[in-house]
Amino acid sequence: MIRVEDALQALNIVGWTLSGKPKTEAEFNAQFKKIVGTNANGTAIVSSNPSDFGVTWSQVSTKQAELQADYDAKEYQRKRESEYPSIEDQLDDLYHNGIDGWKKTIKAVKDKYPKG
Repeated sequence: MIRVEDALQALNIVGWTLSGKPKTEAEFNAQFKKIVGTNANGTAIVSSNPSDFGVTWSQVSTKQAELQADYDAKEYQRKRESEYPSIEDQLDDLYHNGIDGWKKTIKAVKDKYPKG
């Protein structure tokens, strides 16, 4: 599951805090705070004013949905990766069974987890 924090990072938003898991604009505006500077003592000055955020809920939720769609579309890659033989085993397969044997091994995993 792609989090709001992942979307903020992908949008290159820095210097923020988030308390909770917002699902709406109102929740986001209440839970998000932006560091807008430092005082004379070097302590962060934090704003809860949405005009200081540098990002809107619409941008965050859109990016979150994009990232989730990309993650979901690559599920087959994650499944394949966990089942492919190690590089050492693939090299051993090549040595003992030739390129056709190696292709057969890899094809079995690709057939099991086809591209969406």
